[in-house]
Amino acid sequence: MQAAHQLTPKSLVPFLLNVAPILPVFIWGPPGIGKSAIVRAFAEAVGLPCISLLGSQLAPEDIIGVPQVVDGRSRFCPPTIIARDEPYCLFLDELNACSQEVQKAFYSLILDRRIGEFQLPPGTVVIGAGNRAEDAAITRPLSSALINRLVHVQLRASARDWLEWAGDSGIHELIVTYIMNRSDHLWSKPPKHEEPFSTPRAWEMLSRAIDAWGPSITLDDIKVLASGLLTPAHAQQLVAFAKLRERQHDLNAILRGDRTWPEKPEERDILYFLTQQLRDRLIKELPDDERKLGREARELANRAKDLIISLARISTELAQIVVTEAESGATLPAWYTVELARALPRLAARR
Repeated sequence: MQAAHQLTPKSLVPFLLNVAPILPVFIWGPPGIGKSAIVRAFAEAVGLPCISLLGSQLAPEDIIGVPQVVDGRSRFCPPTIIARDEPYCLFLDELNACSQEVQKAFYSLILDRRIGEFQLPPGTVVIGAGNRAEDAAITRPLSSALINRLVHVQLRASARDWLEWAGDSGIHELIVTYIMNRSDHLWSKPPKHEEPFSTPRAWEMLSRAIDAWGPSITLDDIKVLASGLLTPAHAQQLVAFAKLRERQHDLNAILRGDRTWPEKPEERDILYFLTQQLRDRLIKELPDDERKLGREARELANRAKDLIISLARISTELAQIVVTEAESGATLPAWYTVELARALPRLAARR
């Protein structure tokens, strides 16, 4: 669903509050970014019980019911989970994982708000959700008739929204601090092969596991847990971040000159994390237009040049990471890349 507009979790809530009471909504998005949690929170906010149906596990009779003979006539009796007297929020999760037969069973429910002779109670809200075809999840094409019965939006992960939620939800401090430093690691695209990948849900699960383990947890324990939940590179860098804090390495201290790059072979993962942290900080704080460069940003740019030279003496490969594209697709400003290329021979000669 490429045409649907993208919303963050924070902006999806008011959208649902204004649209879902009058029109059925379908939320597209990759696994683990909070679609189900947002729908449940919406239902709670409007005072409705949330009834979830999992599309991948439904048969047509789970929707339209089975025929019964009443007063000499047959009629379909929908299941009690749907046929309720009071209004509720009907959440059709994984709707696009349904078979075509099940999709047809939803036609009248979504458009006319009825199943056979049963009419949904006034005030009932219908919301669907599902993964996209590129997410390597179980999906089937939605029929054009069903697509045309729904208002479509896409949900995308937002580090700012997640951090705001995490601060009020007891997410482990290590994870909150890590995502504050590497917001691009909150979510990664589902891989084409079978391996864990990072999502807001995966980070929450990791937080619960660390909390349940308690104060006796070690770096090796965190490594095992992270490797079972996160994108491999993210798991490795989270452990490096934990080591960095434990050993009191800090990029700000290195920029000030109070500390140097960690050079020991066993600290290579820490050095890798710090290198990426330097690149992301330069991308974030240096303007695209050199004419807008302030004093603090100029000091950062100049100090970074010296650090890149000293980093190259430890590892040319890691030094090159600073000028490569980040996972998000962001790169250093063009003017700084040119300035860096001109300065490197002079700085190297001076050393």
